[in-house]
Amino acid sequence: MNRQTLLENPISTSACIRPIELYVFIDPLCGDCSSLPPLLRKLQVEYDRYFTLRIALRTSLPKMNLQCLHKDEDELACERTHPAFPSIAVKTAEFQGKRAGFRYLSKMLEYSFLKSRNVSSFSVLVEIAKKLNLDVDEFIRDFSSKNVLRSLQVDLYMAKEMEVDKAPTFVFFNENIEDEGLKVSGLYDYDVYEQILEELVGGPILPDIPPPLEDLFQRFDTLSTTEIASIYNITEKSAERELKKRLLQQHVERIHFQDMTLWRKKMI
Repeated sequence: MNRQTLLENPISTSACIRPIELYVFIDPLCGDCSSLPPLLRKLQVEYDRYFTLRIALRTSLPKMNLQCLHKDEDELACERTHPAFPSIAVKTAEFQGKRAGFRYLSKMLEYSFLKSRNVSSFSVLVEIAKKLNLDVDEFIRDFSSKNVLRSLQVDLYMAKEMEVDKAPTFVFFNENIEDEGLKVSGLYDYDVYEQILEELVGGPILPDIPPPLEDLFQRFDTLSTTEIASIYNITEKSAERELKKRLLQQHVERIHFQDMTLWRKKMI
């Protein structure tokens, strides 16, 4: 599981500044993976300067019969629902930026596990792209491109090389490119990942002070009351009070899903 054999391109300068590389392997149709975005967002807010996050897809191979996507036809002419479409959609969104890819994944998991929408449907995937203000024409055009499929194949190759056989799985690399990665399969409490980062850095790590709430909503599309309370280390009651102030000021919107409340920046 040596990273030197996996990267096609040199690591960017910004990645070199950070001592840890973190690969997170996700299957968009996996129930456990729906709990990942809040955990990853908190890690990014608190410890972003220590690691570079790379989201990779670990889609089960039986789902990957993509014959219709290889035809030289309009992408809308192929079958409109396919279990591989969610993974392809995430890679397609990544072509508009890594942050766009992560925002798309988070929104898609929200659609699937909170709204009970069929994210294997091409029309639903396009709807998500519209919600996130992506370039929808580019998204539709890229969806069936060979470059997107090649990018997905690279993820599957990395999963094989790193011996990742389930999702979610975290793989941590330190600064020494010759060292093996530390693989953590499954989902654990937040402090487990903090401890791993500290061990790999080789000393105490200090969380960053979270940004103002307005800046947080610029970075992430939707956040739950529980998640905001966790990020700012306050009670949920205090978090809700602050959010209601901004609701009255028409800075945020509230969305109810079953027993969860989500908040997002007010759409103009």
